[in-house]
Amino acid sequence: MRSALFVPATRPERFSKAIASGADAVIVDLEDSVAPEQKAAARRALEQHAHEHPEESVWVRINDGTTPWFEDDLALCRTLPSVVGIVLPKAQQAEHVYIVSGAGKPLMPVIESAEGIHELARISAANGVVRLSFGILDLMVELGTRPGTQAARLVLDQLRFQILVASRMHHLAAPLDSVYPDFSDPEGLTAMATVARDMGFGGMLCIHPSQVPVVHQVYQPSAQDIDWARRVLAHVEKTGEYAFRLDGRMVDRPLIARAERIAEQSR
Repeated sequence: MRSALFVPATRPERFSKAIASGADAVIVDLEDSVAPEQKAAARRALEQHAHEHPEESVWVRINDGTTPWFEDDLALCRTLPSVVGIVLPKAQQAEHVYIVSGAGKPLMPVIESAEGIHELARISAANGVVRLSFGILDLMVELGTRPGTQAARLVLDQLRFQILVASRMHHLAAPLDSVYPDFSDPEGLTAMATVARDMGFGGMLCIHPSQVPVVHQVYQPSAQDIDWARRVLAHVEKTGEYAFRLDGRMVDRPLIARAERIAEQSR
């Protein structure tokens, strides 16, 4: 999963368009983009669309476990076969993660608070969790971090590192980076996505269809990397060697593993 595109649950006419955008996953949002008085109507819209378009698979971002809408959101997701995964925002109590995992759907917790960071190990270990993500805006508000500054980048990169380590420790898929809020700035999106990719993230949350091809381009290995990976793997297959010289540099098992990952991404 390189891209996961949000679409408000109150805009069912956009669901099919979001799916047609080419995003690897579409997340129907019952949380931040839905006003409190519209929560019930948003659930009904999702349910109706799911019945009318059972062939369209979506993820759903439910409301977090401290809200009055949590149980109803979860109950709906449990009953709809076309809901193939659940996004739990503001994941900060492992107990809430365990409750959501009981729905039997793949689960992506989103870390958005100091408590969530503190509970990261328990959240990552919960049954059903397949990958992690995190939210920038809520976290910076809580921590008092000023957005768009060098200090903010330092803080967020430390969180990215913790999420990467937790993902590897618990054998989860590569995490998704947080959203880039300015969808009119493809250059800034490219820069942010490139940093996250080079750190080890697998993709990015998107808030607009125009961001999807930009993210895909960043996460597609370059032609140079693909050529190097193919030559590495061809040498291993031909000789059986796991330590050799290629292009003037030593190649051993860690680099062979990297070549295998690049070859898989290129496919």
